[in-house]
Amino acid sequence: MIGMDILQPAVALMIWTMIIWAWMYATRIPAMQKAQVDVNKLVSDPDASLDRSLPASVQWKAHNYNHLHEAPTLFYAVAIVLAIVGQGDGMNAFLAWIYTGLRVVHSLVQVTANKVMVRFILFLLSSVVLIALIVKAALVVFG
Repeated sequence: MIGMDILQPAVALMIWTMIIWAWMYATRIPAMQKAQVDVNKLVSDPDASLDRSLPASVQWKAHNYNHLHEAPTLFYAVAIVLAIVGQGDGMNAFLAWIYTGLRVVHSLVQVTANKVMVRFILFLLSSVVLIALIVKAALVVFG
């Protein structure tokens, strides 16, 4: 179908998000057991948090999982818009793959070494790509 290539990187990022979800729980549940976290206290005590109870390296996965539900939601929306209007192939699909790649690399940095400046640069680059896709969609939809 014409314009549907952009859905491949969108689905790839969805798959990556679920990989991070699995990685998060594979590290978080054992860490919670080891730290003897009282889950009832987490919901009843406003000062209790997993960030205070678990090692930072465990929480990095959870933080990244949350990040994959922030800016990427705009990516999913713009990918669907571009696919619907038949503009999801060619350069737009290429940009979508770049966005997905940058988000995967951002995840890998955050869940392993968590170098903030490297993450910032990757986030900035991915945001520029996302802005380009949004501008392209706006030109088609409003043009």
